[in-house]
Amino acid sequence: MPEFVHLHNHTHYSLLDAACTPQQLVNAAVADGQKAIALTDHGVMFGCFEFYKKAKKAGIKPIVGCEVYIAVKKHTDREKVQDAGKKRNYYHLVLLAKNDTGYRNLMKLTSIGHTHGYYYKPRIDFDLLAQHHEGLIATSACLAGPINAPMLAGDHETAYRNAKLLKDIFGDDFYIELQDHGLPEDKHVLEFAPRMARELGIKLVVTNDAHYIRKEHAVPHNVLLNINKDATLARTGQFDVKRDLRYKVDQMYLKTQADMVELFKDYGEGIESTLEIADKIDLKISTDLQMPLFPIPPESDATTLEDYLEELTMQGLEKRYPVLTSEILDRTSFELSVIKRMGFAGYFLIVQDFIRAARDMGVRVGPGRGSAAGSIVAYALAITNIDPLKYDLLFERFLNPDRVSMPDIDIDFSDDKRERVIEYVKEKYGAESVAQIITFGTLSSRAVLKDVGRVLGIDVATINSITDKIPVIMGKVKPLVEAIELPELRWLKDTGDPKLKDLIEYSTVLEGFARNSSLHAAGVVIAPGPISDFVPVYQTPNSEPATQYNMKDLEEAGLLKMDFLGLRTLSIIDNTLELIKRNHGIDIDIDAVDFGDPKTYELFGRGQTLAVFQFESEPMQNALRQLKPTVLEDLIAMNALYRPGPMDNIPDFIDRKQGRKPIEYLHPIMQPVLERTYGIIVYQEQVMQLVRDIAGFTLAQSDVMRRAMGKKDEKLMQEQKALFVEGAQKHANLQSDLAREIFDLILKFASYGFNKSHSAAYAYLAFQTAWLKANYPAEFLAANMTAELNDQNKIVALIEEARRFGITVLPPDVNRSMATFLADKSLIYFGMAGIKNVGIGAVESIIRAREDAPFTSLFDFTARVNSKDVNKRVLEALVCSGAFDSVKHGHRAQLFAAIENSIEYARQIQGTGSSHMESLFGEAEEIKPSEPMLPNFEEWPERDRLKRERDYLSFYISGHPLKEYHVSVSSYSNLLLSRIDPAKSGSVVRLCGIISDIRTRLDKRENTIAFVKVEQYSGSCECVFWSDKFRQFAEVLQPDAVLVFIGKCEINGDNVKIFVDEALTLEQAEKKLTKGYLIRVNPDQVEYDTLKQLRDRCNTSDAMDSLKFLVVKGEGRVQYTSMLKIKASKETTKFLTESFGDGNVLIDVES
Repeated sequence: MPEFVHLHNHTHYSLLDAACTPQQLVNAAVADGQKAIALTDHGVMFGCFEFYKKAKKAGIKPIVGCEVYIAVKKHTDREKVQDAGKKRNYYHLVLLAKNDTGYRNLMKLTSIGHTHGYYYKPRIDFDLLAQHHEGLIATSACLAGPINAPMLAGDHETAYRNAKLLKDIFGDDFYIELQDHGLPEDKHVLEFAPRMARELGIKLVVTNDAHYIRKEHAVPHNVLLNINKDATLARTGQFDVKRDLRYKVDQMYLKTQADMVELFKDYGEGIESTLEIADKIDLKISTDLQMPLFPIPPESDATTLEDYLEELTMQGLEKRYPVLTSEILDRTSFELSVIKRMGFAGYFLIVQDFIRAARDMGVRVGPGRGSAAGSIVAYALAITNIDPLKYDLLFERFLNPDRVSMPDIDIDFSDDKRERVIEYVKEKYGAESVAQIITFGTLSSRAVLKDVGRVLGIDVATINSITDKIPVIMGKVKPLVEAIELPELRWLKDTGDPKLKDLIEYSTVLEGFARNSSLHAAGVVIAPGPISDFVPVYQTPNSEPATQYNMKDLEEAGLLKMDFLGLRTLSIIDNTLELIKRNHGIDIDIDAVDFGDPKTYELFGRGQTLAVFQFESEPMQNALRQLKPTVLEDLIAMNALYRPGPMDNIPDFIDRKQGRKPIEYLHPIMQPVLERTYGIIVYQEQVMQLVRDIAGFTLAQSDVMRRAMGKKDEKLMQEQKALFVEGAQKHANLQSDLAREIFDLILKFASYGFNKSHSAAYAYLAFQTAWLKANYPAEFLAANMTAELNDQNKIVALIEEARRFGITVLPPDVNRSMATFLADKSLIYFGMAGIKNVGIGAVESIIRAREDAPFTSLFDFTARVNSKDVNKRVLEALVCSGAFDSVKHGHRAQLFAAIENSIEYARQIQGTGSSHMESLFGEAEEIKPSEPMLPNFEEWPERDRLKRERDYLSFYISGHPLKEYHVSVSSYSNLLLSRIDPAKSGSVVRLCGIISDIRTRLDKRENTIAFVKVEQYSGSCECVFWSDKFRQFAEVLQPDAVLVFIGKCEINGDNVKIFVDEALTLEQAEKKLTKGYLIRVNPDQVEYDTLKQLRDRCNTSDAMDSLKFLVVKGEGRVQYTSMLKIKASKETTKFLTESFGDGNVLIDVES
């Protein structure tokens, strides 16, 4: 069999340029029996470590390389130059790493290209090649290479000069590259390059510029190349993805060895050179841990990192515990011995140092995250704030003595100050030694269908009608191959539409490929020296330096990776504490609050947990109402149980807590481990403890078994079961049948069990937020509103919550409001920075101007503020949002009409408009112009006023257009957008709301379909009208119309979509759905005359509808159906709400 090695190959890490993954590249090479394969992505090494691992695993030699960009002149040049007949500033050149030295030089070169040479592309130059050529093989690349590009332009002198220069640099490790894809230019190269090679004594090598795996992928690849093309070009025939191949030919695929040998049968030397180059490669990428050097302070007596860690740990223990018991000291000694033996002392010192620095800088740090909370050393060092002994947390879950793996301490910082900590780390270890981490946005099934559909010119509405039906489960979009098996999308498999067939075919090929790069939200790498000594660096003129390897590859490559997470909750706590100090003059240490506070647990028990960290969803609130938690352990357990799988145990957990079900154990030995969770296995730590106590394993061995249980490997499970049963018989003297039963029980929960350390830390944080809400609700809710300024739905929900707590949220107020939301007793003032068109500069100007005295009128206001900051647009926004309401100087319509006059008045006051007049005694006296009168305008109708208010605030604050329809909204809706119930997804629902937006499009048959945004008091959803339904209901679909929508709903998180079957006006709903009324009555509060008036409206000749009463009594509520009949109508509803109150009347609706 002929032998050949592919040395010029691209993957999807050549972003939007190649259509295969490193795994697909390796698989194809292995399938063809190739002995080695190279990776040479354009200008980057994004996929090199991934490729190296996968090739090694597959048993094929990996050749790590890069097709770099060589500047025509200097890599620092920032202009295009005339070269080879084209305006260009770079050539292509393939570099391959022979060994570790070459690998390090390749990393250095690609890093410099990004950090210093980026101009459209990350470029290096010939001088840099000369400095960093050792251990590298170079080939002259494609038609854009330093030899071919000038040669094709007729500049043979430059071609020869570049060839000689590269030979001088690389010697026998430079090869002139030949390719033959059937392009006319290839023929020229094949004539010219061999002659040059002979003249200069340079060897030839043949390659195929592989950008995809199979020939039939040429068109999907072309789709990828044109992914940003305007859809109208395809629709008008100006572009055809099959006809207009950007790469001209369909030959850029990974050909077989036989194909390549046949193609280049006249260039035997070139074939031999591929094998020669492969034989030169001897690269082993080190995965040794690369720990930054932590400096021991001179004032310490410690001489080693291990001694200094022990010193700090003992100091910390004395602060944490009033008495150091033998349990504390033994646990600490054990942990320190493991940390020292594994060589992680420096890791702990680095983490504690930047956490200490963060606190010193005023950056709030979270109580812990993940399994690190199980370490008493971390607790002593103030890395975490959870006592692992008190909450029975395990060190072995964090750091297993039997498994050498990097500890993983992720840290939460307040999101508005996180950057300060990163800057501290850069200053301490050197900016070149610290970098963020790259991540890649990939083409999910939804995304790829939209991109491919656009390139093919398929109508957007058609694409959306497909992508809208692809579900997102646990944050992951269902893959296309699975999605088209769904009943509502199965038709795509059998469609006769050629474009839709192409859509599915090409999307299936391209799904999962990288579309773009960005920076990981939290990841930071700290290296012992410049990052580029260990991994390649990525940077563009618009980004911070980052590693070219993703987070997973970095860890396997031995780099120290940290997650510096920005957590908004911590910023909210900070802002709440600031407001409390401002309003009450007290400093609260949130870590010292009473974790047994009854008021806080009562709040949890009422389910009033909106804005409480991790406990705010509607189903969680319902569970809390039933559970009535009384201790932090209850919250820890609920936090762990509330996730798919374990949540099935919540009802049982609640029943056992409330004594409705007995707490039972298969054996008494299990009780100490499970009694805090009422006999239910909730945590991974409990699995480990049970295995230890019953089978006599160490916790380290138990952790290994726990991990094995999670893999669901049947053979492995039988082996583990046998070990467990044998251990249980010896250690606990159990019968084998009972031991097997216990093992099966543990196994059932092992895959669902959650990390208690993480749950405990986050329950701790949740309690702190709940404590603030229970004890300082106005300040807490104001801080949350400030944090959610850009989210209308959340703001509205928080305003409603404030009202439930008896707190009034007032419109912005030019005399009281600050930039952010401000709490004052039972009031919250809207933050002026949240008003559209009102910037921080305007707010600061307003605050400065009112320091002398409150504003007394619109004219006084404009005369005193800086007119450059507060212009006409700002004034309009302030008036319409109600910011002048408290001034009591005219209503909004008058003020709006007076804005021009007020600006002119301000010019007179602030300019030279004031006049001087001699007084009777001869002194000059300044005459201030009189304030103009407000124009005589009628007030805006409430709906107009609210609309303008919403235009500037993004929601209603002084009222709501649905207020007059309150009873209809509550009665006709079995889905409320303020409390979305995920269980209703897939079922038919009714929703009454107001239309805020209507978008129409044409479907593939050119029929009109509509997407209607519908709102309730808080929250919004999209109601979809397919063409037949739109024709049927188009007449009633008007902006601001209040309708009842009936149809099947889809719920993804907070997103609700209803596919409408019916849209009813309130009059139609009244006739079709209304059965009567349900009235809540408190006998101690209702007036006799009210009941008499109600009786007089009953049993009239047209009274056909039922009347039910919900009577509130001391022991509860009792519902009665009266014998009376009443006529359901708009007038009757109005009478009932006025008589009994909005919240006490419901329309009884047909189910």
